[in-house]
Amino acid sequence: MNITTTQQVKAFLQRLKSKATVFQIIYLDKRTKNAETLGKLDITPNARDQIIQKLTVQDYYRGPRPEDFYGGDSEMWEFGKIVNDEEVYIKVTLGQPSKPVICISFHIAERPIIYPFK
Repeated sequence: MNITTTQQVKAFLQRLKSKATVFQIIYLDKRTKNAETLGKLDITPNARDQIIQKLTVQDYYRGPRPEDFYGGDSEMWEFGKIVNDEEVYIKVTLGQPSKPVICISFHIAERPIIYPFK
């Protein structure tokens, strides 16, 4: 079992935020629960970007996990964040080089999230 360190999470978040600033973030809103979350939380798509930019090591849930569908050989990382009194599950991958970050999931958590660094 691989143990992810706070340093690894911090390094990933730095890469994520930097890449998202340059190439933006694509959200998979065709997934109903992702699109419905914006309305349920009364937030704009732009607010979603800001939430991801504010992720911290303490928001880490799990990862990295292999991801070979959305971004080639990129990794998926999972986080949780409290937004308007709801716990939101966020799954992201850096995707392909020189392409946008991909947010696979951004929806109200379906089960409690465990935060190993809180």
